[in-house]
Amino acid sequence: MSFSALRERPRAADDTVAVTVPPARRRRAHRDGSPWVAAAFAAPLVIYLVVFYLWPLVRSIDLSIHDYTVRAFVQGDAAFVGLDNYLAVISSPTFGPALANTAVFVVVSLLFQYAIGLGLAVFFRSHFPLSGILRGLFLVPWLLPLIVSGSTWSWMLNSDNGLVNSFLEAFGIGQINWLTSPDTAMTAVVIANIWLGIPFNLVILYSGLQNIPTELYEAASLDGAGPWRQFRSITFPLLRPVSAITLLLGLVYTLKVVDIIWIMTRGGPADATTTLAIWSYREAFGTGQPDLSPAAAVGNILIVIALVFGFVYLRAQRRQENS
Repeated sequence: MSFSALRERPRAADDTVAVTVPPARRRRAHRDGSPWVAAAFAAPLVIYLVVFYLWPLVRSIDLSIHDYTVRAFVQGDAAFVGLDNYLAVISSPTFGPALANTAVFVVVSLLFQYAIGLGLAVFFRSHFPLSGILRGLFLVPWLLPLIVSGSTWSWMLNSDNGLVNSFLEAFGIGQINWLTSPDTAMTAVVIANIWLGIPFNLVILYSGLQNIPTELYEAASLDGAGPWRQFRSITFPLLRPVSAITLLLGLVYTLKVVDIIWIMTRGGPADATTTLAIWSYREAFGTGQPDLSPAAAVGNILIVIALVFGFVYLRAQRRQENS
């Protein structure tokens, strides 16, 4: 059939015409639509961050640079004072002891929580009968409401009829005023906080251990390495990234602990357990006359401390990735 005849032949009803879109046009159409799709997916997260993180942070900064009383808070006519609240907080005689108490509370809690959690994670890594049930029982402190945990520890450490003192007296140890003596009150709240934080460390570190290949342990056993050598040469180095994020999250959480200390000692006796978080809470809600601006200033100092450690972690993580 000639070309002219083919051109003049009428098209049948079932004839199809294939339309080919150039690849460049397809890529351009894909690029034109992708920003809107990405924005639609990111919008819920952005709204959540703005409403629950950015706006409270802005309000906290606003509280700290104005002189807010209850009346000024309601009427919205607080006087601008700049950094005066921060200077008043830092120069306060409570700041030094509160900062020291915060450091002791955070460091001791993190060390024991991590060490005990790591030991339990390694222990549960070797599966044995009832290991799942026992691992679930260790999560109970994490699941209990904090008011229940704090009240339970207050009863157990009661000086007169507490379970701990009764147990110590059975071994001939005299009465210890756990919650009413400035010498032992910090020890009491640290013990309670360690007990609360062990399940978190156990769960995260146990998950990290599952990602370490068992072939490494088998090869180490063939080379004659014992359990302690395997832990030093395999477990601990390969668990370092998980350990770092566990300690960072534990640090941020422990810095802002209020409930367990407030339930047990209310920051006393004689400010022996007053941390920066307790000081901020007490200034805002713990007295009959709320002092909102200094409380916000103390809270913002805590945020700065947490951010500093967060940036240190990110810098160390980036250096490790580059190396």
